[in-house]
Amino acid sequence: MEHPKNRFLAALDRAPVHGCWLGTGSAYVAEIVATTGFEWLLIDGEHAPNTVPGILAQLQAIAPYDTAPVVRAVNHDPALIKQLLDIGAQTLMIPMVETAAQAEALVAATRYPPAGFRGVGGGLIRAGRWGAVADYQAEARDEICLIVQIESQTGVENAEAIAAVDGVDGVFVGPADLSTSVGHPGAPGHETVQRLIHQALEAARRAGKPAGILAPAASDADAYGQAGFQFIATGIDIVMLADTARATARRHRGGERAGAGGSASRTY
Repeated sequence: MEHPKNRFLAALDRAPVHGCWLGTGSAYVAEIVATTGFEWLLIDGEHAPNTVPGILAQLQAIAPYDTAPVVRAVNHDPALIKQLLDIGAQTLMIPMVETAAQAEALVAATRYPPAGFRGVGGGLIRAGRWGAVADYQAEARDEICLIVQIESQTGVENAEAIAAVDGVDGVFVGPADLSTSVGHPGAPGHETVQRLIHQALEAARRAGKPAGILAPAASDADAYGQAGFQFIATGIDIVMLADTARATARRHRGGERAGAGGSASRTY
């Protein structure tokens, strides 16, 4: 059996590519969204109620469709990174990376010795199709994509050094945490936050690495695409479900406001 190809790496050749955040923790929802035309889907293991078996179920649900799965880990834990790679995640996004040293440690966690310290699962792992993929260990690094998130002012200041680390394949700016870290929570459009976002983008460019961002508001997505971001998350399953449900409820209740709050898209 041939080594499974990384669909996300292939999709980047068509940049900019647009994706959707999956936060429900549901394989059924993941499969629905996989049929809608998004070029990549982010299974969120940081802020969504996801476990390793739940992430596996979503990877399996997405697999038959023409979209690229990305898995965000909850933290930098190398043991968790090993598990996510073993269940078949080929593109990992790791939150809150602030230094090149952290990035180097993450790269090492995705590599087998002697290049790193990823544990060997042999015929036990889905990534190697339970022993059916010849030379999985030798070829695995070629199909692994590591994306590190820049989510703080410190991360932005070190963004070029982080992006330049060999084995880091891209950076992803997190507007919500970044805006909060500089005293403007829920205001990614603030001048200070925008300056930092574009500073991170330029740092990635200088390092020759693609940059991505979360931008559910259409105007933001268009502006970031024009600025040079190469992979942009333009939807969030939970927000789309909640917004549509509220709108439908209001329509059938004569315009009465159904539920509290409105779209949360601007806060991400």
